[in-house]
Order: sequence, then structure tokens, then C-alpha cells
Amino acid sequence: MPKGYWIATVDVTDAEAYAAYRAANAEAFAKYGARFLVRGGTSQLVEGKTRSRHVVIEFADYDTALACYRSPEYERALAHRLGKSEADLVIVEGYGGPQPG
Repeated sequence: MPKGYWIATVDVTDAEAYAAYRAANAEAFAKYGARFLVRGGTSQLVEGKTRSRHVVIEFADYDTALACYRSPEYERALAHRLGKSEADLVIVEGYGGPQPG
């Protein structure tokens, strides 16, 4: 079964409040087995538009990724981020098909 992913781009507008969000989201991420693949780090825009911070979080599957976002634990954490950052977040199913070469 393909994994599920959160892919987010974020501009933090209040770093102190965003730190509270990061601390609060740990409960939901632990409960749903989240694993950070990208959490900030150096990046370079090579096409299109983006934000200053990039995050990719892996889950066991797509349904688990959705359940985490819709959970009361994440809802509590999200309250710390809303209005303190601008973000685009997509939840996607991984690809398990053939690969090139």
C-alpha cells in the first residue's frame, strides 16, 4: 500500500507562535506515526512560486495522513499556527508503480 504524505510550504509571520505550533503538533504526529522527510532546510526555487519553509511528512498510508490532519490533536495544534503563518498544504498518496530505468 502506498504511503501518504503531507507536503507544505510555509511563510512564518510570528516565529514565537510558530514554535508553539511545532511543540503542539508533536502529539498528533506521534499518535499517527508521522515521519519528517523534510523540515525546513536549505532550498532553491528553480521553477514557479514557493514559500520560505518546506515540510514533507510521511505516514503509513493516505488514510492515516488524512486522519492525522482531521484529528482533535492536530486541530489543537493548528490553532497555534493559524494567523501566525501562511501555508499551502496538500495531502497526497505516494506512488508505488514502475520507476524509470
